[in-house]
Amino acid sequence: MWERWKAGESLSAISRVLGKPPGSVLGFLRSNGGIPPAVRKRRVSCLTLADREEISRGLSAGDSMRGIAIRVNRSPSTVSREVSRNGGVHRYRAAAADARAWDQARRPKPCKLAACPELRRVVAGKLRADWSPEQIAGWLRHEFGHAAHMTISHETIYRSLFIQARGVLKKELQAHLRCRRRMRRSKKASTAGQQRGQIVDAVSIRDRPAAIEDRAIPGHWEGDLLSGARNSHIATLVERHSRFTLLVKVKSKETTTVVPAVSKQVAKLPEALRRSLTWDRGMEMAHHKAFSVATDVQVYFCDPQSPWQRGTNENTNGLLRQYFPKGTKLSHYSQADLNRVAQRLNTRPRKTLDFRTPADMLDQALR
Repeated sequence: MWERWKAGESLSAISRVLGKPPGSVLGFLRSNGGIPPAVRKRRVSCLTLADREEISRGLSAGDSMRGIAIRVNRSPSTVSREVSRNGGVHRYRAAAADARAWDQARRPKPCKLAACPELRRVVAGKLRADWSPEQIAGWLRHEFGHAAHMTISHETIYRSLFIQARGVLKKELQAHLRCRRRMRRSKKASTAGQQRGQIVDAVSIRDRPAAIEDRAIPGHWEGDLLSGARNSHIATLVERHSRFTLLVKVKSKETTTVVPAVSKQVAKLPEALRRSLTWDRGMEMAHHKAFSVATDVQVYFCDPQSPWQRGTNENTNGLLRQYFPKGTKLSHYSQADLNRVAQRLNTRPRKTLDFRTPADMLDQALR
């Protein structure tokens, strides 16, 4: 995860490789401010795991401490202390002893801001005045160059802001940074080459036939994803003439998951109800050509950041929040559960339909 983050890969790309939700990956990255933790190293003079395994084999064979010490090229007293502090001759285990050594070797050095309250107050005050960490560090060198305890690097200030586990600078001070970032990003990070919003051969809503606009002919649909907690989603389809709603269970928002699931549901509809589908610019419909081949339904895409072009679907998603409030984990619902919710919505009278139900409107249109 850290190697890919340092290489500038996107959060979505890393989560796909690891097979984890993007939110989980983000949580781990943010816990350390997006800054890879330093790799721990042993001193050359320390016993290694290989040395401890040799000690364990020697003890099992009944060798003396001096004999074992010769094989691992250490003094007999070093071997003796190692064995006595890790259970003695009969209970010594190499793996457990090595893990204990790593754990006891932790010597967290206090941050300079933590050790000097006066410096911490000055830095926090300048951050509140919207000074950048580099400006603060430069000003401190100019004003207190003679006092080493009152100077600090801008990198230390950034790390104290991003790594909240240090407990030095309050999280609220991040809002005073010009970029307002909450974690460090790689210098190599770029959206170049990513398929954000780049749907190949997308047909614009502006090219949609005018006959679709008046809602007189049934079979024209609007679609979107309804989002829930922990990166869970439901595909929602609404027929423009009758406001009839279909809900589709999807495992993720990847186009390889959404398109087959939506295609399966749409293919079950009568041919008269399979005319067109209008979607937003989400990459979940990037494989729209495969959808059209499977269903014989033409897909049109809205303009970027123009949800009103799918007003019927947006309104329906709002109605669905009665059954799926924000923060609900949608993956818990089965397709049967979604069908029951859709039935409730389709059998409720609508003011826009002169208080008829979507189910009645669709049934009348098909006669």
